[in-house]
Amino acid sequence: MDFFLNTNIQFYILAYLVGSIPFGLILAKKFAGVNVQEQGSKSIGATNVLRVVKQTNPKLAKKLGIATVLLDALKGAVVILIAMMMGFSIETLWAIAVLSVLGHCYSVYLNFEGGKGVATALGVFLVLIPIPTLIGAAIWGFCAKVLKISSISSLLGLIGVVIATIILQNGLGIGSNAPMYIITFIIFYKHIPNIVRLVKGEEGKVA
Repeated sequence: MDFFLNTNIQFYILAYLVGSIPFGLILAKKFAGVNVQEQGSKSIGATNVLRVVKQTNPKLAKKLGIATVLLDALKGAVVILIAMMMGFSIETLWAIAVLSVLGHCYSVYLNFEGGKGVATALGVFLVLIPIPTLIGAAIWGFCAKVLKISSISSLLGLIGVVIATIILQNGLGIGSNAPMYIITFIIFYKHIPNIVRLVKGEEGKVA
């Protein structure tokens, strides 16, 4: 039991459990009466919440989409901010970041199903690498406006974060960029169905 008394382990578990909270699913069920896991892309993320709820209530869809993004980002950021205030090492903070994204993508509350991890990664990146993340967000915003395809815009924004981190900060400052690469891999892996649809020209646009 001493293993679970270690504060690092406690925060790792907390990060995964908080990251696993499916805010998009909860909001859509409570306020729109729909199960996003049964419609659209079946993802619990903001894009699918927007797409599914929009079919019956466009105004509510935008509100729930925004709320989902904010809450999914916050659930990644809050645990890291608390850990920072408690003086945890930067290496531990990055481990917490990875577990937060992992929790969102493979939620323990949803039989290890989940979302794509973009908003949760945004939250942890904003805390740990703010400048590269703002650059990535700008790339995402531009691509989303021009292309109107959520998946490719998110992936291009993520690539922008990685490149900006390497160029502007010379990496994460922990002797390895592995945590950032792991998060990037998880998000790209979860986007494989989107990438396949993109190649086939079948990926839907967000109006």
